[in-house]
Amino acid sequence: MKARILLVDDDQEQREALRGVLEPRGYEAMAACDWHEALSLLDRRPADVVVSDLDTPGMDVTDFFNKVREAHPHTCFIIMTEQGAIESAVESIRKGVYTYITRPVSGDELLHHVHLALQNRRLERENAALRQEVKTARVTREIICSSKEMQALMEEVEMAAGSDATVLIRGESGTGKRLIAEAIHARSSRHEGPFVKVSCAAVPESLLEDELFGHEKGAFTTAPNRRRGEFEMAHTGTIFLDEIGETPPALQAKILRVLQEREFERIGGSQAINVDVRLIAATNRNLEQMVGERKFREDLYYRINVVPLTVPPLRKRRGDILLLANHFLERYAARNKRKFKGISRKAQSALLNYSWPGNVRELENAVERAVVMSRSKYIEEKDLLPSLKGVPFNKDEMFDMLLDEQVPLKTIEKELVMRSLKRADGNRTKAAKMLGLSRRTLQYRLGKYNILEPSSRNRKNRQNR
Repeated sequence: MKARILLVDDDQEQREALRGVLEPRGYEAMAACDWHEALSLLDRRPADVVVSDLDTPGMDVTDFFNKVREAHPHTCFIIMTEQGAIESAVESIRKGVYTYITRPVSGDELLHHVHLALQNRRLERENAALRQEVKTARVTREIICSSKEMQALMEEVEMAAGSDATVLIRGESGTGKRLIAEAIHARSSRHEGPFVKVSCAAVPESLLEDELFGHEKGAFTTAPNRRRGEFEMAHTGTIFLDEIGETPPALQAKILRVLQEREFERIGGSQAINVDVRLIAATNRNLEQMVGERKFREDLYYRINVVPLTVPPLRKRRGDILLLANHFLERYAARNKRKFKGISRKAQSALLNYSWPGNVRELENAVERAVVMSRSKYIEEKDLLPSLKGVPFNKDEMFDMLLDEQVPLKTIEKELVMRSLKRADGNRTKAAKMLGLSRRTLQYRLGKYNILEPSSRNRKNRQNR
């Protein structure tokens, strides 16, 4: 569809000259002699860009601009002005006009600015659509998703919330495991009860038992009063144990008892305390491997892994990257009292091409920094961290780097075999397919490099018990 340009000028000869520049280039040009006629035309046929003389009679330019913007918020304005009236044109830009052109106007200059204005209009509309999609895609507090991977996960969340079963949430750091746990609690029959969060990795091992189960008065020299633990605080609600793989084996036994018998004793106490609590656990570690290495209790593993959920990394849900970026842009723009129209095309491309090893948390931090550093109406590529501005993955550069570092071929081959097995969850057929090998050839490589798979390691450890 042709882009529609409205020309507003009280000089008929000038209007026709401008129309003669635009129409041969494929634009649909409309013309009005003043702003009243322009408003009448726009009511019938909205324009993508309005090119107007600054001194058109009949109405103040600000009133005209406001009336059009109220009805057509994404229409772009280009002001034509005399050389001596540039200050007025600059003031118009402060009020929302896209740009100005000084007379005499050349055909090439007009075409250039109209082209840029149309690009700006498309970008405004795309960012407005993304903001609207953020609103409609919000499933629960701060879970923004439209990708099929996350939609599938949210369906599992809905089903898990309908039961009282223990849930184990897996995923890399920064993927939003806590938000998934909150979503399950919010949709469960326990939603009116407390939601208690404990980061097992953040609490020193020597204090974690006290954090979870509390203590009696005089239990130790620094315990002048009784203290209730987090399990007790979560009574009738949900307790979320983040990074449960970091808990020591002795404490794992106490957690298992709570799950099985719904009771525990505070440190220094002898009276059993009964609790009605649902457990949701999360980890970014390989618990199966830890079970095989006897670092995590096998009985506790099976007790918490009743409903397993996996949060995909951001690199595997790229359809959510721009939604999340716009969500964070709105949040940090408001927090820093800034106003933005959105994210530029180049910045969007940089965000989409980055691998996001820190996942959603890294994206949030990147957008917050861009908000602080930007001096534009849009987040530009230059506002992003240098690591985000690089080109997409380049195999030639990777191979050159490996040669420069003199990495032995056997090291590369062994690493690829191990990573393929990990990504395939130990399935040799899938791993062989990733590497373009037969299953028998993969088996040869496993023996060559003495690679012991997790499942084999588990079996061996069980036999040694």
